[in-house]
Amino acid sequence: MKYASVILLSLIWAAPSFAHGPGEKGPNGGLMEDVAGIDAELVTSGNKVTINVFDSKDTKPVPTKGYSGAVLITNGTAKETVSLAASGENSLEGEAKTAIAPGATVTLTIKTAEGKSGQAKYKK
Repeated sequence: MKYASVILLSLIWAAPSFAHGPGEKGPNGGLMEDVAGIDAELVTSGNKVTINVFDSKDTKPVPTKGYSGAVLITNGTAKETVSLAASGENSLEGEAKTAIAPGATVTLTIKTAEGKSGQAKYKK
């Protein structure tokens, strides 16, 4: 019984570290990834790319004023880089020349207002 209690407590303490894993869905139905100390959710519609930014601890929206970013969209041999600009309260948006196809890989490069930067890769 003692060992069962230790295992149970270990699982409970470890639970917050599994807040979300790679490729998990975010609040808007997009894929979530940890990058530069924030959670970035990729949402695409046609040729529009949106990155929604959330606090990595409690998924509260984070204002994107002062943020910059770009995505590299790779679909087979076709590649396109799209610059992202702050939009709304907690989003960065950009528009690709063509629709983003299922199976495309989207690589995000982001820089926060605090100067932290990082990359995340999404498989659509």
